Amino acid sequence: MKKTLIAVLATASLLFAESYQVNTLSAKQMGMAHTGAGMKLGSESMNFNPGGLGFLDKKLDVSAGATFIIPRVEVKVNDAKTVSSKLGVPFYVYAASSIADRFSAGLSFTTPYGNSANYGKGWEGANLLQDISLAVYALQPTVAYKPMSQFSMGVGPVIYSGSFVQNKRMVPGGNVGGNINAAPLASAKFSGDADVALGVNAGILYDILQDKLALGVGYRSEAKMKVAKGKTKMTYSDPDTRDKIISSIPLIAALDGSTFETELPLPANLNTGVSFRPMEKLLLAFDWQWIFWNTYDSLSLAFTNGVPFYKSVSQKKYHNTFAYRLGAQYALIDQLDVRFGTYYDESPVDNSYLTPESPSTDKLGLTIGASYRPITGLSIDASLLRAFALSSRKATSGTKVDNYGSLDGLDARYKVTAWVPSIGLSYNF
Repeated sequence: MKKTLIAVLATASLLFAESYQVNTLSAKQMGMAHTGAGMKLGSESMNFNPGGLGFLDKKLDVSAGATFIIPRVEVKVNDAKTVSSKLGVPFYVYAASSIADRFSAGLSFTTPYGNSANYGKGWEGANLLQDISLAVYALQPTVAYKPMSQFSMGVGPVIYSGSFVQNKRMVPGGNVGGNINAAPLASAKFSGDADVALGVNAGILYDILQDKLALGVGYRSEAKMKVAKGKTKMTYSDPDTRDKIISSIPLIAALDGSTFETELPLPANLNTGVSFRPMEKLLLAFDWQWIFWNTYDSLSLAFTNGVPFYKSVSQKKYHNTFAYRLGAQYALIDQLDVRFGTYYDESPVDNSYLTPESPSTDKLGLTIGASYRPITGLSIDASLLRAFALSSRKATSGTKVDNYGSLDGLDARYKVTAWVPSIGLSYNF
């Protein structure tokens, strides 16, 4: 039992899955595969490339919206298949103003990282994860300066906060038809709020040929998210079960009410984008995104009271990845724009580190979108993304996390798809 408990506690350090990065923070730009580093996007430039904010020429530009991530994660262990389809809802709010001839400023509030999954209480991998909900929030004040008509630079601090809840099985149920995967006798709930973390988002945009060809580069720095006072709570199938487990497994009693701390990085991103307008009604954009996942080498979980051992370490060994995005926008009429896009996003996770918390795969995305402007200054924006893995992925048994040889993974085959609709409103004058 001690081996099992140590392995479970080690995998509980996967509070933020793979620091799941959200790239659906604009209903407009998601229609163009979330391109934007080389575009003049008004207040939304604060997310894609703060350098673009310097080209804002409005007294006020406001944009807000939400995305509804509807995933389907199939995990097959031997002949048993489990499906997670828990909804995630990232959102965004941007507001900015041209405060002088050469200066603009704004404020954004977004959810750039998050994760949701629910596999059920008694599935084959319940000792690793039953369900998880995570949200990371980012507040970003931004200023931009345009020293010349074709060039702008912008920068802003990013203030992160976040919270999570995760449940997993600690003691399995009895045999049911030869299968131990019945309702668990005991489960653990891990939860906590992250301390405030700081980063920087900066960028430049150069209008090579005015309103025809532009090049932009944006950089979002790494940040460290630390949970200093996480809490653990045990739940039992009934009071008699609780008493028997506590008397026979002292480590379970020690776990209930214990506190822990952990830390993990939010990776840096380098975004390079080009936009090109070959004709008045048509705009093309290409973004190349470099995500520095190699900072996620390992994750440790340190209990600060209640548990008679101090620390466990789970190896991650993530590697840097690239995402390639291509989008197009066409003005059908003065009041209506339509958009199309596609992207390819690499996975940072090798097979031996793949877990139910982060069923990461190389992904292909196809997008469509539209904006309708019923009155001057007001835009109603909508888009739809279909994301899917190019193939299912076989995970090996995970990595060693303690001296007992316990593993933090699961021999399984993963298949991931998602529908992602988005809706937003924007207004400027």
